[in-house]
Amino acid sequence: MSVENQIKTYIDSQSGSKHSDLQSLHILILDLMPKAKLWFLDGKNATGKTIANPNIGYGLQMINYVDGSSKEFYQIGISTNTKGISVYIIGINDKEYLAKTFFSNNWQGKYNGVLYQIQNNKRYKYQCSKICNTVWN
Repeated sequence: MSVENQIKTYIDSQSGSKHSDLQSLHILILDLMPKAKLWFLDGKNATGKTIANPNIGYGLQMINYVDGSSKEFYQIGISTNTKGISVYIIGINDKEYLAKTFFSNNWQGKYNGVLYQIQNNKRYKYQCSKICNTVWN
């Protein structure tokens, strides 16, 4: 199955507002990053055990590890969780930059330097579009 079909199947498997919010966010990111590589990770390890939520990724970067190894990975990822949607921002060295630039005290979500969890979707499109533009450009 193609990555696009895996993404569609994943989005379609979500119910209610998670479906519409995830679909809207996916379209928004595709509009902002039309040439980005698409990823779909099913959340399973090599033995088929579920170790994470499935997630959709956008973009391409090289992650370098302390042991000298490296691998390709996405720049921005999205997935659903029990409380809403998670947006992963990978590869920004200054973990405080996004918090200082985009998140204020009245932000309805949690941010830890790599991931922000959206619990109230009223502002996520604005925040995500600004962040995607920062990461992609």
